[in-house]
Amino acid sequence: MPELPHHNKSLGEIHESVDMTKIKPGWKKIFSFIGPAYLVSVGYMDPGNWATDLAGGSKYGFTLIWVLLLSNLMAIVLQSFSARLGIVRGRDLAQANRESYPKKINFLLWLLAEIAIAATDLAEVLGMAIGLQLLFGLPLLIGVSITVIDTFLLLYLQRLGMRKIEAFIIMLIGIIAFSFLINIIIAQPSIHLILKGFIPSLPDASTLYNHEGITGKLPKETALYIAIGMIGATVMPHNLYLHSSLIQTRKIKRDHKGIKEALKWSVIDSTIALNAAFLINAAILILAATVFFQTGRTDVGEIKKAHELLSPVLGNNFASTLFAIALIASGQSSTITGTLSGQIVMEGYLSIRINPMLRRLITRLVAIIPAIIFIAITGEDDVDSLLIFSQVILSVQLGFAVIPLIHFVSDKKTMSDFAIKPWVQIIGWSIAALLIFLNGKLLLDETASYFAITDSLIIKSLVIVALLFFTALLIYILLFPILKKNHLSASIEMHPEVAPKDDFHIHEYHRIAVALDFSDNDFKLISGAISQAGNNKEFILIHIVESPAAKLHGDNTADYETDKDRERLSLIAKQMEDKGYKVKGVLGFKERSKELIRIIKEENADILVIGAHGHKGIKDFIYGTTIDKVRHELHIPVFIVK
Repeated sequence: MPELPHHNKSLGEIHESVDMTKIKPGWKKIFSFIGPAYLVSVGYMDPGNWATDLAGGSKYGFTLIWVLLLSNLMAIVLQSFSARLGIVRGRDLAQANRESYPKKINFLLWLLAEIAIAATDLAEVLGMAIGLQLLFGLPLLIGVSITVIDTFLLLYLQRLGMRKIEAFIIMLIGIIAFSFLINIIIAQPSIHLILKGFIPSLPDASTLYNHEGITGKLPKETALYIAIGMIGATVMPHNLYLHSSLIQTRKIKRDHKGIKEALKWSVIDSTIALNAAFLINAAILILAATVFFQTGRTDVGEIKKAHELLSPVLGNNFASTLFAIALIASGQSSTITGTLSGQIVMEGYLSIRINPMLRRLITRLVAIIPAIIFIAITGEDDVDSLLIFSQVILSVQLGFAVIPLIHFVSDKKTMSDFAIKPWVQIIGWSIAALLIFLNGKLLLDETASYFAITDSLIIKSLVIVALLFFTALLIYILLFPILKKNHLSASIEMHPEVAPKDDFHIHEYHRIAVALDFSDNDFKLISGAISQAGNNKEFILIHIVESPAAKLHGDNTADYETDKDRERLSLIAKQMEDKGYKVKGVLGFKERSKELIRIIKEENADILVIGAHGHKGIKDFIYGTTIDKVRHELHIPVFIVK
């Protein structure tokens, strides 16, 4: 498999940013490799998991612990496949799909991946908003709106480097784990009932029993519905894209020994991180089963209600506070990985790279808008059902990510000696079959229930067509890699290859515009402009007057600052003319960037020389930016002098 140029690498800004080749074998090297799986693991303990775990524990006691264990084992297998793809082929899952499937199919897979990421972000938005409400008493709509702010946190962490992001995530995981450890110690659950919960079983479809034999009506969410929600909340589609990319932040030796060592440590990293996630999920379910199910409170399937009842039932006021803090930490950690996943699928499938801030805002708004609409229509009391529904959406998407992944890591042509063994393939396909079967049963059950309460033939027809379409798509992506003949791989490169050139056309600039700000840097600007010139060149010196009067009256301004600026511009032009240069001075008024663009176009300048002050962040907001606005509007070269 050919290596990709660095600018086409997955998450190129942090690709191979942790150099493993210069670290000697030992504990330091081991700890340097540990990290990517922890970023992946936070997706396995996000607020969506809380809703399904609380619902499962309060409604069915300890009986669904085995579902969490099964989900965790499946997650370890699938995440190890994802890491293997990234290490061996140097591709993330989206890039591998783009190389292997036809363009239209890839577009559909991209849409499904974006839906999965939106569902993930929806859970994180709601979880953060609920956490803020529980801790500070903020209305849910305000809490949802505040979640936009965490966009800036990710961008700041990315500037600090990959290891800082990993350290921040591990710290948040520690907060979650500590909070639930204390609550579990206070609750003192039955070890016997916990162990019994590892025996596979599903409660009866019409009644449920608590440990004392009390029966009751089955709630709206059946055990199967919640179990599949748990699987969807645990084995998440976006994590398969994420892991195959994050593992490439480690720079390894690309020989057989180096790849084999990287695979070994990636499996260890995944096993430790995902087992930690399993323990946290199990702690949530066990806490709900102990505090609510065993006291007859089988109606506690909501995060807010769980928070309200924790302290009274446990007799400890600190329990509810810890619960809320852990929820906020969970939502914040998950939102970081969701953003990275969005970047991966967009760049991998579409070869489109956009500003990370814009990408984050798009992802967050796609989640916030449905959440605000839902809360505005239904109120705050039914938010947890939306959380559980988001996890079921993730579970339904799984097949479209898992099937291609298993195909890729089983392919000896591209994976060589590192293709998974036949017995591992059997395990992988068994997991995929189980997921697809459970999802299919859930969809059919939900469709049958919906058809029973609606008489609209049009809606029924549309639902049937949608089900048939997605079934056909699933079958297609399953069979295509097996049946394809001489299929040409699509290019995954972000930029086209450079075609050879026999010669280069040298363009001469005759009219050179120079944007002066009348600071000590003007000499550098003029020197830079002269360096672009030869004989018989004309310089157009431009200065924009930005006094209050100039912004109000424009070129009719006759204030002191305008007179002094005109005098200074004439002086600089005269000095250049004395040295033999042809010079014209032009004053502009009002907004700097618009005036520069107008004057340059009117003067038919061939190139612009402009200075960059080097400020960024808050200073950009205070002082404004000119270069970006100007260069996007002009169709001539812009020479930037710092």
